[in-house]
Amino acid sequence: MPDSLKNLIDSFQNFPGIGEKTAERMAFSILNFDDEKFSLLQEYLNLVKKEIHSCKCCNSLTDRELCSICESDMRDKNTICVVEDSKIVFLFEKLGTYNGLYHVINGLISPLDDVNPEDIGLDKLLNRIKKENIKEVILAFKPSVEGEITALYIKKILDGMDILVTRLASGVPIGADMEYIDALTLERALEDRKEVS
Repeated sequence: MPDSLKNLIDSFQNFPGIGEKTAERMAFSILNFDDEKFSLLQEYLNLVKKEIHSCKCCNSLTDRELCSICESDMRDKNTICVVEDSKIVFLFEKLGTYNGLYHVINGLISPLDDVNPEDIGLDKLLNRIKKENIKEVILAFKPSVEGEITALYIKKILDGMDILVTRLASGVPIGADMEYIDALTLERALEDRKEVS
């Protein structure tokens, strides 16, 4: 295999979830692109790398100083949803059911990986909550040990500030077979149970 093709395959394997076979398919697909399609791919890659950065206010990805959510006058300015990365913001926005603000922290607290509270930008979140007079903070982290530690830490630093701190409900997914559900998910489902209406 030519070195340039091998290098391209190796590069594709840097993407999460892309193994050798998928990387090979992607590389061979690019070889079949016509010049216009290939030029567009190059252009979009360059634009994304050059123009996309963190919003000055919420840390989500944008190509402006402030993202469209932070700039909007139509959003509920009393509620802020805290997430670990921008992908979650885009996921919520696709649903179209949440109308508040967001704040993206830089990952989750993980003592085993030497990621401490000061490493994930909680000071910026706290300053924003105080400055913008936020009434509710929604913690939308993945149900993991790191997510739990981060949620408890944020709850602790907001204690005594007259702010409602909530988190996403979690539990048994629709269509799941009960015998394959892990103990932590089942425990959370029992704790968050609701009255049948």
